[in-house]
Amino acid sequence: MLVPEEISGLSPDAARLVQRLKLRQLQLVIAVGEQGSILNAARGLNMAQPSATKLIKDLEAAFGVPLFERTNRGVVPTMFGEALIRHGKLILSQVTHAAEEIADLADGSGGRVVVGTLLAAAPLLLPRTVARVLAARPNLQIKIVEATNERLMPALRVGELDFAVGRLPAHRFRDELAQERLYDERVVAVTRPDHPLQGRACTLGEVAGGGFILPPPETTLRRQIDQMFFDAGLEQPRRVVESISYLANRSLLAGTDLIGFLPEHVTRQDAAAGLIAPLDWEVPIPRSGVGVSYRRGRGLSPAAAYVLDELRREAARLSRSAPSSARATS
Repeated sequence: MLVPEEISGLSPDAARLVQRLKLRQLQLVIAVGEQGSILNAARGLNMAQPSATKLIKDLEAAFGVPLFERTNRGVVPTMFGEALIRHGKLILSQVTHAAEEIADLADGSGGRVVVGTLLAAAPLLLPRTVARVLAARPNLQIKIVEATNERLMPALRVGELDFAVGRLPAHRFRDELAQERLYDERVVAVTRPDHPLQGRACTLGEVAGGGFILPPPETTLRRQIDQMFFDAGLEQPRRVVESISYLANRSLLAGTDLIGFLPEHVTRQDAAAGLIAPLDWEVPIPRSGVGVSYRRGRGLSPAAAYVLDELRREAARLSRSAPSSARATS
């Protein structure tokens, strides 16, 4: 039998903590951190509050540091609590993935995959991939989480997502995450088909006088759009609706004179159906890579690896079917 000092070369103190730590305690600490209340966290986990309080006190005694402090806003994690919550989420995620992988291996067709998506992948690339996956493996469960990179990348780092697909994030995430480029995407300006700017060549100066649907300021595309106006010596747009919802954006474009800046693949189906139309203007924004991000050094479950392979195949199909002006450059 292993003594604490022999566990994976850990120090005696760390090894003792590993032996005493329970998943239930981690679940509780995470729930308290998210809800700001021991009572509410205990209820959510079907625990009595005194038992929950004791579990937290036992953890604090084991670590020798306070994990939470009481304020007039409720219970707030200390810096020690924040660290444990961050690592606890990853631990629970890995345990979940282990259970799912075992189920995958036993079943051969089941499992669960959580995919983060950005606008660039949401309307076309990801739905087509999911349709193919479910046709081949109807028992596989897929959860799709749509957000910006500012929300998806932290969730990916703590194991809440298997991978994320869309415009690749800025370099600040690359130390912990691997990135795989699937194709390059250009940005187009789109409007309703009978917009006053349709039917003729446009310039940035003419476009700048309109109202816009833009992604939020924290996104790479928004920063590129802002830079485009700055480089041209133009004021930043004042009439702006900020949205990453393609359904809302499409409805707004159809019913107003607003102009949207969108990845070309996103607009392809609706443009072909006559719901929206690209302007005759080459948007001066560099092509950006659309791809997938996942955690470095951590293998995907068989189910997630299968979905990722199908995603690569679908990206290759999209790239081949794109107009020559929109195909990936390498």
